[in-house]
Amino acid sequence: MRNIFFKINKNIKINDILKCLKLKNSKINFKIDDIKDLDTATIRDITFFHSKKYLSAIKNTKAKFVLTHKRFKNILPKSVTPIEVNDVLLSVAKVTSIFYPDSLNDTFDENVYKIDKRKFVRLKVGQNVLVGKNVKIGKNCCIGHNTIIEQNVVIGDNCEIGSNVLIKNTIIGNNSIILDGAIIGKKGFGFFPGQKKNIRYPHIGSVIIGKDVEIGCNNTIDRGSLSNTIIGDGTFLDNQVHIAHNVKIGKNCIITAQVGFAGSSSIGNKVLIGGQAGISGHLKIGDNVQIGGGSGVIKNIPSNTKVMGYPAKNIRNFLKESKLND
Repeated sequence: MRNIFFKINKNIKINDILKCLKLKNSKINFKIDDIKDLDTATIRDITFFHSKKYLSAIKNTKAKFVLTHKRFKNILPKSVTPIEVNDVLLSVAKVTSIFYPDSLNDTFDENVYKIDKRKFVRLKVGQNVLVGKNVKIGKNCCIGHNTIIEQNVVIGDNCEIGSNVLIKNTIIGNNSIILDGAIIGKKGFGFFPGQKKNIRYPHIGSVIIGKDVEIGCNNTIDRGSLSNTIIGDGTFLDNQVHIAHNVKIGKNCIITAQVGFAGSSSIGNKVLIGGQAGISGHLKIGDNVQIGGGSGVIKNIPSNTKVMGYPAKNIRNFLKESKLND
């Protein structure tokens, strides 16, 4: 799906990308529509491959051009044309900036204005509520004091938004609740350490929150970089949970206080996570998984598994080792 919140430069050709990366021009100056991840890219898009973790995705991608490192050249399918670079993710950041020149701008919305509840259906609002352009709010919603809903937000019916909340670049389903102090839709913590300065990574994705979701107080949910950050239907997040860019959380999960998710991890349905657990990036957690409080998850976890400890391991093994150490 094409990005709906950021303005795209529609006049990009493959030689524009090669010039940006300081590479030799192509004989066929193919027009490129967009930059996308492996799963969503079409034949008119450019994508990237930087890790064997995504081997199945590269085999099924529809993209014609792929930014990659030379060490992966021999495992790429014949259907793609590799563009070899020394640093894949840094190259992705540069190319993304060509398509979305405003994507690094994440300052406050200068065009917000005091909300007029008469423009919405049965909307209840507190004091000092501000909204920006391209904001849609469903019927029977309420918004607490000092909340700012910046540009590019869609809120469904029967939603409750607390006080001191900031929302941007987000879609929220029906019957969902956002408690006080939550910040949703800001850019993620994406950067590359450089010799002279750190280089920021563009974030052109959104936050998609399903229906019947509850987001606790002081949660921070970053928008995606190329793909979206997603919270599935019926999932409840306790207070002070942090969800990084591109994280996908399934349906009917329960995640307790101070849990942190690193970027691009995928969480299944009906997952239970205890307080202060940490989930590393680019992992897959299956359905019906239970993760004990304070655990550190650094590997994939299959469905119907209970784990605990650091590194997180099967709970039976954890308890057995704990008894041996007593």
